Amino acid sequence: MGQLTTHVLDTHAGKPAAGMAIDLFAVTGESRVPLKSATTNADGRLDGPLLTGAAFASGVYELDFHAGDYFRARGVTLPQPAFLDRITIRFGISDTNAHYHVPLLVTPWSYSTYRGS
Repeated sequence: MGQLTTHVLDTHAGKPAAGMAIDLFAVTGESRVPLKSATTNADGRLDGPLLTGAAFASGVYELDFHAGDYFRARGVTLPQPAFLDRITIRFGISDTNAHYHVPLLVTPWSYSTYRGS
């Protein structure tokens, strides 16, 4: 069975983004259904998968990363409004037997993601 995981690297500070809030939503049409909320640990990862088992279904999902709150909590001065506040990544799961890993590399001014392993 497959699973969905993530981790966040703070490339502004050069370390894992510990303490960043993340929300997971299922997307159906224009509706977002909240599935799970979690906070990254000291390694910038979650303590377990976001989805696994019967909950891991094909479909469209969104991860909301609370980057602005994370940087403010670390004393980074951000403009008002922040250039990046919440970062939403929309992605699809097609193979329920695969591992989908969605990492985020982030600074207050940029981010990147990819399908990891």
